[in-house]
Formats: sequence, structure tokens, C-alpha cells
Amino acid sequence: MNRLELNQVMKQYGDKLAVNGVTLSVKEGEIYGLLGANGAGKTTTMRMVLGLIYPDGGQINYNGKSFSPELQHLMGYLPEERGMYPKVKVNEQINYLGRLRGMSAKEADESLKYWLEKFEVPEYYDKRIEELSKGNQQKMGFIAAVVHRPQILILDEAFSGLDPVNVELLKSTVKEMRDEGTSILFSTHRMEHVEELCQNITILHRGNSVVEGSIREIKSRYPREQVRLITSEEVSGLELLPGVTKVERMERGYLITIRSMEAAQLVLQKALETATVEHFEIKEPTLNQIFIKEVGTGNE
Repeated sequence: MNRLELNQVMKQYGDKLAVNGVTLSVKEGEIYGLLGANGAGKTTTMRMVLGLIYPDGGQINYNGKSFSPELQHLMGYLPEERGMYPKVKVNEQINYLGRLRGMSAKEADESLKYWLEKFEVPEYYDKRIEELSKGNQQKMGFIAAVVHRPQILILDEAFSGLDPVNVELLKSTVKEMRDEGTSILFSTHRMEHVEELCQNITILHRGNSVVEGSIREIKSRYPREQVRLITSEEVSGLELLPGVTKVERMERGYLITIRSMEAAQLVLQKALETATVEHFEIKEPTLNQIFIKEVGTGNE
């Protein structure tokens, strides 16, 4: 079942078309990647999903229904600009937000304590937000977004500013929520996180959807242009082979840019003639490479 569906959604500000006909769907128990450079329309799209602003065209459905204020109880939102009040205690603030989402005071408090225990910080219950490190403030923002167990969760740069340990903690939590059936719309600039967490993505550029679909299918549309080669000893003359455009010496072996699969075979043949081949891989394009191809390097 599709928990969230956008069909030809548009938003215009004056003569600027901020979002132009975006269509996507997020199934129950799915993390969907929404990608794009700054100003591409990601935040506008997320705000329309949340009902904070209304689309000028198209339709957004939640479990097959159009937006109504009651549906806000189904949604959680972690914005890129964290918005918690610094001088208010964690329990007062998050319990209040839980009640706004339809929970009783007891339910909200029990849920908050569960999440504090899960993140191994129960002692933060009575602390003010300003007393916490930036990373722990971010964890409190995440708890505020999920304290009411939303069916649809919007995460905007959820891992920015976190150290690697806390990134892994939040990633594992997001995966658990996915496995429990939460539908997650996930926006980030970190393509490696998208490759790990998402099956389907949309890349926006100047309000338009320029790439959409499953990551596996998207990658199959693009040529494989790099070879990773590790040999027992140095292989000379690789840059002279037809179809080889660049040879980078790595700490171990080579990263070779090619124009065609035929060039890859020539690289392998050359290596076998002069050394023992320990590793040979025709690398599929990364999401980062696909993003740069479609959006360009000057947009970040």
C-alpha cells in the first residue's frame, strides 16, 4: 500500500516555479530518497507534504485520502533547521509536542522515556536543550519527530552534524522504524546514506524531477566508466590503451576511467600479461556520479 502519493504536484511563487509536476509514491515500510542541490525544491515539496503550504496544482494523498488537519497526527518531521527551544526542559518540550500530536500526557511521557533509554541518555529527561551538545540536541529533535509513532516520517538532513557513532545509531533506528512499517521521505546531500537506506529516489533540479525510480534500475541506465585494478606489481602503459582516458594510481592498484567495455577487456589483458591480477572490477556508477551528471557540480 502507498502511504504517501504525490501526483503532478506544483508550487509557484510569483513567476518562479519552485516545484514543477513532481510525482512519487512511498510505500508502507519504505525509505524514499528525495535528492537535489540547494534550491532544487526539496524543502518546498516536504512542506507541501506536511500541509504547511498548499500546492498550486496536483494532488497529495495520505493512505488514499487528501490532506486534512487530522492527518497531521500521522506525520512526523525533523527539519534541517532544528527548532527546539533551548531553555525548555526535554521532558516538558517533547511531552507537549506529543500531546499536540494526539497523545495523552502519560503516553507521551512513556514514549519519551522509551526513546531516551534507546539512545542511552535517560539522564537528559530533566535537562534543558541548551545544556546538551549539538549532537545530543539533534537526537532530541529526532525523538520529538517520532515520539507519537508517526506512520509517515519526513527527515531533512537527519544525520548532518553528527559524529560517526551517532550517525550509525540514528541509521539503525531509521531502519528499525522502516521494518516496523513507517514510511519515510528522506532528504540528504550524502549519497552514501541514500545508497544504504533507499530503494527508490527522485532527484530534483530547479523544481523538476530529472531522475526517478529504483536505484538499481537508475544505475543500469548509465555506462560503467571506471575499472578498479589491483596487481602484484606495477603495470605500465595502461594510459596508452584505446578507450582509456585516465589512470589514477591508488595506494593499492589503479582506478582507470574508460569509454567502453572493450577498453576494460584491454586493461585486463594488459594486466595479465605483466603481473598477477589480485582484483579486477568494472565499477557501476555511484549515485554521486549520477547526481553530478544530471545536476552539475556548481549547484551545491
